[in-house]
Amino acid sequence: MTKAPKAAAKPAGKPAAKPAAKKPARQKSPAEWAHDRLVMYIRDFERELDAEQEIAMGFAGDEAGILRIEGIGFFDPDIISFYGRDDSGTKTQLIQHVSQLSVTLRAVPKEGEEEAPRRIGFQLNSGWTGGDSGDASA
Repeated sequence: MTKAPKAAAKPAGKPAAKPAAKKPARQKSPAEWAHDRLVMYIRDFERELDAEQEIAMGFAGDEAGILRIEGIGFFDPDIISFYGRDDSGTKTQLIQHVSQLSVTLRAVPKEGEEEAPRRIGFQLNSGWTGGDSGDASA
């Protein structure tokens, strides 16, 4: 089994600048593969939501509740990070090794009756850096 060459490390919390699907498979790190697949799952999940629902991520075996996903990033070769806000609106970030990756996507009621539901799937892999600070944080 030949190891794929390592791609240059991306700054923590920065999503891929270009759509990762354009890279040959042998150049992707485990983190980038996980990121690309998560983007696909999020897009598919959001297609099934109605106008009163948004996507969130549940935490398994933890009392932290949910994370309303606002962004996803990775740091080569093996770290995935999720950005968003918890149930109380507190800025939250989960940093996880790809070997420990276990994500539960949840449909939760949208925030605010006047606002349209947030959809993030179209922003992922499009060069969006997320967050107000521009560093992919929430």
